[in-house]
Amino acid sequence: MLELKNLCVNYGGIQALKDVSLTVKTGEVVCLIGANGAGKSTTLRAISRIIRPKSGSIIFNNTDVSRFEAAHVVRLGIAQSPEGRQVLSRQSVRDNLEMGAYVRNDNEINADIDLQFQRFPRLLERQNQLAGTLSGGEQQMLAIARALMSRPKLLLLDEPSLGLAPIIVKEIMGIIDTLRESGMTILLVEQNARLALQHADRGYVLEAGNLIFDGNAKDLLDDPRIKKAYLG
Repeated sequence: MLELKNLCVNYGGIQALKDVSLTVKTGEVVCLIGANGAGKSTTLRAISRIIRPKSGSIIFNNTDVSRFEAAHVVRLGIAQSPEGRQVLSRQSVRDNLEMGAYVRNDNEINADIDLQFQRFPRLLERQNQLAGTLSGGEQQMLAIARALMSRPKLLLLDEPSLGLAPIIVKEIMGIIDTLRESGMTILLVEQNARLALQHADRGYVLEAGNLIFDGNAKDLLDDPRIKKAYLG
């Protein structure tokens, strides 16, 4: 479904990604792990077309989207739940979900909002509440639900466990497992390497903008090099 070929991204004179190549197959959960500043979020932003690559290709369902506008990429089927949630804090939960469907013009948006309320019952209870007054975990649920409102083929999740209590993290990862079981394809960026690998099929390890390891998630969990550097 997704293939990055020799992707390079610069921030001014700093090269954030250096010839990054990876693939995500339909129905997989693939995780991208690494230390802070390794280039994980930059990779997702490049795929979403929030930032423009210097060179390389982003192939989505056999189409090179490397120069597409962000809204066009969403229409094609890529949606992102961003780092830090970034909900519309002065808008209601329901308004946030409606905004997630901004590229759609069909008559099934309300039905999809109801589907998200079934998936995230806590959001149903708070549908008229301002998003900025939600707890961190509830905002993360809203960010994921909002991304799902565009009916994506590929869901990009950027640090979904960031800043959350362990019990809420467990709930969020359970939601990711449920999405995988429903057939959703997911590229997961997560600083908690052990957590990410436990919920993924395959993984890639980024270090200073370079991919240094990749493989089956279980194999990476058992790899002594990964254990020493990223699992503690």
